[in-house]
Amino acid sequence: MKCLDSTFCIDLANGVPEARARAEQLVSAGERLAIAAPALTEFLVGAFHKGGQRLSQALELVAQLEILDVSEPIAIDAARIGAECARRGEPVGTIDLLIAATAKHHHAHLLTRDRDFSVVPNLTLETY
Repeated sequence: MKCLDSTFCIDLANGVPEARARAEQLVSAGERLAIAAPALTEFLVGAFHKGGQRLSQALELVAQLEILDVSEPIAIDAARIGAECARRGEPVGTIDLLIAATAKHHHAHLLTRDRDFSVVPNLTLETY
């Protein structure tokens, strides 16, 4: 399973060629696509702000994805990861911690261009 980060969804909505090509590859390969609920929120904030066609396109994309909720074990893991990163002097924002912990919990590869995730231990990242 691929867990899409908000950066990927935003780039896809903006027509970034690398994101579009990667999405086409994933769909043609029959890859299971998901998004963590916090990443969904990040993505849709901009879509709701812009409204109109942008919002319609964003909601169409989201309808094709499996939404991965944040459960108590995921929230606890996110806190543990955050503390570990902070102790190393590499703090990670709360939303990114929740996204990373959700992807890890589901054994999913996180598809992102956000370099902040690179400090999260044992997170499988894919870039485009």
